[in-house]
Amino acid sequence: MNMPTQPQDRSHTWAKVDRYLERKLLVHDATLEDALYANEVAGLPNYDVSPLQGKLLHLLIRMSGAKRILEIGTLGGYSAIWIARALPENGHLTTLELDARHAEVARNNLRHAGVPDEQVQIRVGDARVHLAQLEEEGAEAFDFIFIDADKPSNPAYLEAALRLSKPGTVILADNVVRNGEVIEETSADARVQGIREFFERLEGDGRIQSTALQTVGVKGYDGFMIGIVC
Repeated sequence: MNMPTQPQDRSHTWAKVDRYLERKLLVHDATLEDALYANEVAGLPNYDVSPLQGKLLHLLIRMSGAKRILEIGTLGGYSAIWIARALPENGHLTTLELDARHAEVARNNLRHAGVPDEQVQIRVGDARVHLAQLEEEGAEAFDFIFIDADKPSNPAYLEAALRLSKPGTVILADNVVRNGEVIEETSADARVQGIREFFERLEGDGRIQSTALQTVGVKGYDGFMIGIVC
């Protein structure tokens, strides 16, 4: 009797391939490794983008010629370093972090990486509050917006990002597949439901043209959305 084939766990292969690609395509960078180590020592959750994803973020910013970047979700500043290194001399990053301790770790990591203090502003507190304040302050539209914070708030982050954008602004959102659970309509996970509502708002929204890709690697099975504001 033939037994049904069970899905094979390829996570070890995904991680090995990521390490192979890192060796081939990334230059060894002790500063970035120090940032990840500092985050671990400080007890921050392991939510950072992978090195390959960080390089992708860096390249997308350079390709788009972005000067003003908004990052929603700083954590320990690992992705912020990748972003800051892609900026021109007159570029600026505004990054939002809920936790004051995480923000302090990020400041130390950015300084250790040689990023000038005046090039990065870390705003601490509820991102939704800071996004509203940026609007009230009449902030100049951002060229590139990276959404990588609490997933239940993704719909609100998307709406704010669109209001803080201009035609040509690139919006990138991470962790939008959730190990495939994004297709589970009845999921009890608020993160999954937040992502589902995020996609529902993107569906047919004439303000942005977008796509999404599934990803595998050291971070497991997930994906990202990328779009350009019309």
